[in-house]
Amino acid sequence: MSTFFAEHAWLDGGVTPSMRITVHSGRIAAVAAAARQPGDVPLPGLVLPGFANTHSHAFHRALRGRTHEAGTFWTWRDRMYAVAARLDPDRYFALARATYCEMALAGVTAVGEFHYLHHAPDGRPYGDPNVMGHALRTAAREAGIRLTLLDACYLAGGIGEPLDGVARRFGDGTASAWAARVGALRADEYSQIGAAIHSVRAVPREALPEVVEAAGGRPLHVHVSEQPAENEQCLAAYGVTPTQLLADAGALGVQTTAVHATHVTDADIAVLGGAASSVSICPTTERDLGDGIGPARQLLDAGSPLTLGSDQHAMIDPFEEARALEMHERLATGRRGRFAPAQLVEALTGHHALGWPDAGRIAVGQRADLVAVRLDSVRTVGAAPAQAMLAASAADVDTVIVDGRMIVSGGRHVLGDIGAQLQAAITPLWE
Repeated sequence: MSTFFAEHAWLDGGVTPSMRITVHSGRIAAVAAAARQPGDVPLPGLVLPGFANTHSHAFHRALRGRTHEAGTFWTWRDRMYAVAARLDPDRYFALARATYCEMALAGVTAVGEFHYLHHAPDGRPYGDPNVMGHALRTAAREAGIRLTLLDACYLAGGIGEPLDGVARRFGDGTASAWAARVGALRADEYSQIGAAIHSVRAVPREALPEVVEAAGGRPLHVHVSEQPAENEQCLAAYGVTPTQLLADAGALGVQTTAVHATHVTDADIAVLGGAASSVSICPTTERDLGDGIGPARQLLDAGSPLTLGSDQHAMIDPFEEARALEMHERLATGRRGRFAPAQLVEALTGHHALGWPDAGRIAVGQRADLVAVRLDSVRTVGAAPAQAMLAASAADVDTVIVDGRMIVSGGRHVLGDIGAQLQAAITPLWE
């Protein structure tokens, strides 16, 4: 049993000073307002629940700082494919582990990995057809964070188009073959097995029900209306929007998370909200790729819980993702205060979307995921603890505890120099 002393803690009722948090077997056993006692482990500044990164493509971390020239989402995708072609299980593991460590340094305690890099570059399965997924699971375990493997069904290069080039390694041929491969995976203490529909471009309408059935009520994620072209293609082929196509296939519900939802219609918003499907907004990626600003406030008001993801990792900073949720709304509407700080924290702690409903709160019985954020840095000094979310950055994270285990202390990961590990993983992919 361990007891941590928080100068300030973000509890359900707001920020409370001088809190003692007792942890037993990876769970929060007690939370009480009290003075610090001998033997307490001090947690500086503001202690928040651990963050959930609900949308990640780990290998995209190699693209940061190399793909920001003029172009479109589609020209960026060509560069992404070039990196994907160079990854094998060992390289994938090294890059993912370093990326997950970077997430841990930023306060992420669980990640949803939207995984479609399944097979060898020529499209043939490895001897173990899930070896790439195993690499991700091992990477997260060694980095010290939980992972939900959102194994993506990816069958087409576009509506009515075959997979070709490097994209061949994404596909299993049929939804049945995808389901059989994913069915061999088993959850464990550190990882959940979820499912994903890459998009309505990549999974034909007739295959959608089979993917939903195979998901079996587990987390099911899907890229939705990230680009106007996706909507146009879906309307031309099927006569409905991507959201309506998914609804008609039974793919929406509380277990479902729509990723992006940037270009959804008012009718789509009502469908998503009516199904209580979550939405993963990825603001730093959406602005980096020029995707646009999605209707986040409308989605929340309609009944869709909001979560946040770093997607292609143009940066890994949960505070910036949360802050951008509010700032993008300000730009789109000309109004401030569209999201209260408490709502930003709620979006940052959307562990329910990853199948970890017992995480995301500092409360008895919850997983002991704690993030201590310094309030004395040049960014945060002078900020009221209740508004520190709008001032802090990932660099202000001092301590991270996952399931009661401290993996970041004094801003340093237990695995050492993560910058050097990132460099060693990324450099060979561009040589």
